[in-house]
Amino acid sequence: MAGAGNAIRGSRVGAGPMGEAERGESAPRQAVTYFCSHEHRSVVTFAIEAAAPESWDCPKCGLPASRDSENPPPAPKIEPYKTHLAYVKERRSDAEAADILDEAIQLLRSRRKAGEIIF
Repeated sequence: MAGAGNAIRGSRVGAGPMGEAERGESAPRQAVTYFCSHEHRSVVTFAIEAAAPESWDCPKCGLPASRDSENPPPAPKIEPYKTHLAYVKERRSDAEAADILDEAIQLLRSRRKAGEIIF
């Protein structure tokens, strides 16, 4: 039965026989152009009633884009990945770290003398 098939093959949900004419008129729209620092130009369409945002993510590179072609926003500064140790070192000085380590070692030794099981 190669010739018989599904009658709606190739259609999409909501597709009508006449297209837009069957669905009514589309809402009035406004086209807004955004520019990023990589000199990409993106045109985004909004409803007339909608307030177009001042900035928009560039669909080509992902950087922020604005409506000002002369002064596009700069790329955001990307901070390098920090380890847990790096965050701890920001909060504690070497002297504080040594004091905490000594305190922890003394606690372990006192538990050992008391006969507690230490893993």
